[in-house]
Amino acid sequence: MSSRSILRRGLVLLASAATVAALSACSSGTAAVPGSDPSASAQASSLDEVYANAPVADAAALIADSTMAKIKARGKLIVAEALDAPLLSQQDPTNPEDVQGFDADLAKMLAIYILGEPNVEIVPPASETREALLANGTVDVVFNTYTITEKRAEQVDFAGPYLESGLAVAVRSDNTDINGIDDLGGKTVIVGANTPAVTAVPEKQPTADVVSFGTDPQALQALQQGRGDAYVQDFTLLASHAIDDKSIKVVGQPFTSEAYGIGLKKDDAQFKSFINDWLEKIQKDGSWAKIWDATLGEAVESSAPTPPAIGSVPGS
Repeated sequence: MSSRSILRRGLVLLASAATVAALSACSSGTAAVPGSDPSASAQASSLDEVYANAPVADAAALIADSTMAKIKARGKLIVAEALDAPLLSQQDPTNPEDVQGFDADLAKMLAIYILGEPNVEIVPPASETREALLANGTVDVVFNTYTITEKRAEQVDFAGPYLESGLAVAVRSDNTDINGIDDLGGKTVIVGANTPAVTAVPEKQPTADVVSFGTDPQALQALQQGRGDAYVQDFTLLASHAIDDKSIKVVGQPFTSEAYGIGLKKDDAQFKSFINDWLEKIQKDGSWAKIWDATLGEAVESSAPTPPAIGSVPGS
């Protein structure tokens, strides 16, 4: 089965189970995501109308001395998001200012809501640095497939959830022995540091030898080089890699359900409420679904899933 077919089958499965919501697109550009259909750029251009009609917060919502007021005064939203995650936030190598993906487009929409224009500065994070970037004020928000957990919520606040997915297994394309989580006993399993896979893999397969890497590219390279038998990461992230990289494939089905949140500095209740209000607006006016259709929807044969309910997950 092709990696594209795997992506289509898996995302339809998750959507039908009401556990996936997608990932893809942010930046001022609308070029096609690498690996997508040639029609992707035309579809992405449909976001111009979404941006033109994007909601903008009333002046009264920008409470004096609040985080949103400070962002407004600064003139840009500083976001922690990847530059190397197709279908999530992928930098165009021919135009570094053009970053596309579901996370990226949502960040752009949030910037419009606060500033009236999509001024976004991106700080690429590693899995283990997201909390620090928020705590020290380096970034305003994190859009980075940031799974909401009660433990993480002790260090940061989460708005949302804004989408859902789950952990899955990727292997090298020539591997015929591993067909999912059930086959990882006794295997060397690669995970991202400070991701849910760190604990989920041992829970499912106590005899697996778990090795962690700080970034997704490092973990992916380790799999490609044979330093591990499998890589366990979010399904949508693995599928986005498999679209363009024929050396790996996604096997089996997601074995967990994970809700993603927008990471915020701890104990900023005003900003959290402000962003949750924004999320509800773009869900109700159809913007969220249109962004999904123009990005991840280009790679699947299904309608945009229903977004997860705000505050529906412990820790959110």
